[in-house]
Amino acid sequence: MADPVRSGVVRHLARVYDEFHTARASTHLVAQLYAQAMGEDYPEEITPSSSCDWPLIATLIRQLKLRPNQRLLDLGCGTGGIGLWLARALHTHLTGIDISPQAVRLATQNQTDFLPPNRAAFRTATLDHTGLPDQHANGAVCIDAFTKALNPTAALREFHRVLRPGARIILTTAGRRPDTTPRWPGRAAAAGLELEDVEERPSEPAMWRRVYRLWLDHEDDLRRHVGAVQAQFMVAEARRTLPTLADRRAVVVTLRRPADGDRAPYATA
Repeated sequence: MADPVRSGVVRHLARVYDEFHTARASTHLVAQLYAQAMGEDYPEEITPSSSCDWPLIATLIRQLKLRPNQRLLDLGCGTGGIGLWLARALHTHLTGIDISPQAVRLATQNQTDFLPPNRAAFRTATLDHTGLPDQHANGAVCIDAFTKALNPTAALREFHRVLRPGARIILTTAGRRPDTTPRWPGRAAAAGLELEDVEERPSEPAMWRRVYRLWLDHEDDLRRHVGAVQAQFMVAEARRTLPTLADRRAVVVTLRRPADGDRAPYATA
């Protein structure tokens, strides 16, 4: 039986992100501000509303180790740019999930710029309840979405379920120094996964500092382009987060579902 409290939270978040994606799809201004903040590291074709830059894309390609015609899963796919770009570059099939129906609609529209219709599919779901078959994917990415999971522990178990043996998921996360990286070996092992790598992203906090300062500098422009409500959310996020960036530590975490015959990982930190 569905949990009515959880169902209400999911509906609320879906509406919030629907409004977010609708507003940003109506203007080029936000993308221009991200491009200005990232400089030559901005992946223009992807037009991310996240910390996704060319150095991160290189890490994703290196860590996924996918072969042509395998299946990539983009968890928290947003409007699809990251997964679609990767699937085209790596010649894979793509499944994308997002909590926002509007994001899924936009991702489906964007698909035609990257892949044939039979190479990608998008669906509305949450990180801890994807609704996908067991062992669905040969690799997965989760960019700036894991920290927003309704139940991170359940999400890790779900990642294990939908990955094939030997497959990897690469996710981005961040915390506060000095002890900012969660106890990933123990968390991963409790979900049946193993920690393969934690890679620092030393330039990520400075990128967000530039993004947030640009939002504050262009507050009036944002109100005209995305509307007063969304502009207020962006400005509030910038003012709330800017003071914390000096202590921010951002990382890329690679988790792997052990291949058949591998020893099970121990749940120790």
